[in-house]
Amino acid sequence: VAFQSNAQGMIKFKATSHDFKKITEGTQATYSFEFTNTGKAPVVISNVQPSCGCTTPEWTREPIMPGKTGKVTASYNSAGRPGSFNKTITVVNNGEVSQIVLTIQGSVEPKK
Repeated sequence: VAFQSNAQGMIKFKATSHDFKKITEGTQATYSFEFTNTGKAPVVISNVQPSCGCTTPEWTREPIMPGKTGKVTASYNSAGRPGSFNKTITVVNNGEVSQIVLTIQGSVEPKK
């Protein structure tokens, strides 16, 4: 009996959103979203797309083997941006869920 294996990787984030609460204007607010590959095949993140230029992503570039961990780090530049923010970062990968959306939010207090 022949059968095909549909082994796929699966990125499982510990959390998909982070609230910075209040930060002071000019602060570079950075948070690392940690994940584990809970699937049966390596996962490769091909791109991480922020919703705007004020958010800079970094991510694990090498293939993440099953059972191993990686991270996507989002840095929000609050300079000149007082008020509330809610930004998304789309993680494009070859796993079972090919696009995962992460969210960062908070409130920027104007400089005194």
